[in-house]
Amino acid sequence: MDKDNSITLDQPIQQGENSIETITFRKPMAGELRGLSLTEVLQMDVTALQTLIPRISSPTLTKHDVASMDPADLVAAGAVIAGFFIQKAAKAEYPNQ
Repeated sequence: MDKDNSITLDQPIQQGENSIETITFRKPMAGELRGLSLTEVLQMDVTALQTLIPRISSPTLTKHDVASMDPADLVAAGAVIAGFFIQKAAKAEYPNQ
């Protein structure tokens, strides 16, 4: 997994006895975007992120986990996810973005 696709949470998520402090996201494939509007994903719509994050997160989060996330952590996750929709050529033009 790419380190750039990870976030460290301000507020760890509790799953039973486990405390999740870091989440890594992988680029979604077309099937994982089913039922979602790309516009809503890119606008960091909470409902869209609650649907998508469990499909692409490691460790796997539930919809409830995402709903319980600190808003700052949710925005950080949304920013990583939005970055998946930028073409490689555009990323190369602006390497510090």
